[in-house]
Amino acid sequence: MSSLRTSRTRLVAAAATAVLATLSLSACNDGTGAQDEGSGSSTSPSSATSSPTTASDSPASSGSSGSSAGKAPSAATDSSGGRSAGGAATTAAHTPASKAPVSSGQPVTCEGSTTKTVAAPLTRPVNHMLLTVTNTGSKSCYLYGYPVVRFGEAQSVPPVIEDSQPQAVVTLKPGESGYASVNLSATDGSGANGYTAKSLTVYFQGRSGNGSVGAGAHPPLPAKGIYVDDSLKVTYWQQSMDDAVSW
Repeated sequence: MSSLRTSRTRLVAAAATAVLATLSLSACNDGTGAQDEGSGSSTSPSSATSSPTTASDSPASSGSSGSSAGKAPSAATDSSGGRSAGGAATTAAHTPASKAPVSSGQPVTCEGSTTKTVAAPLTRPVNHMLLTVTNTGSKSCYLYGYPVVRFGEAQSVPPVIEDSQPQAVVTLKPGESGYASVNLSATDGSGANGYTAKSLTVYFQGRSGNGSVGAGAHPPLPAKGIYVDDSLKVTYWQQSMDDAVSW
């Protein structure tokens, strides 16, 4: 009896073991376990995919040399609108220009090719004319002595008023002007050999004061001409207009 009971117990135990094994196998084959383990790993590809997207949305913070090269022209633009990378050339393009040309090199002697001369008759003093010489060259020039003027076909040039000599040689920077006045005729009518001149030539003296140098100037005169007589005189070149017309 005892032996039979023991055999039945072993049989029940064996049957229970077989049932548990069958249930375990079914659990493994229904895909539930594989799904649980895969849920953790499925997150990783998603994260890896989002990482490149984040990097491409912010090229400025990536610090890569390729992105920096692409942005260089914009980054190199300064607040004034010029490119700081352009250096001196860009700076030079925005520098305000001077009102007069800048003198370069050693001063030269003023003469007709580097100056412009204007002859203007004056109402006061009467019977006077003002000569204005403007330096149109790129170098400073010296107006030595006095203007050597020739009206029409005159064979001689008028003398200078000695007392009008300035203390220093008149120097004209580019764009500056010098002055001299011409006493055309006697105000009291005492002058002789008067005539009406229709043309004027102005020559420039050199440092030695002997003769003229360079080209002469040919300022136009009024259409009716200028009346001159043998009392014709000129002043030395002056730095200011007031000094020129005071004689």
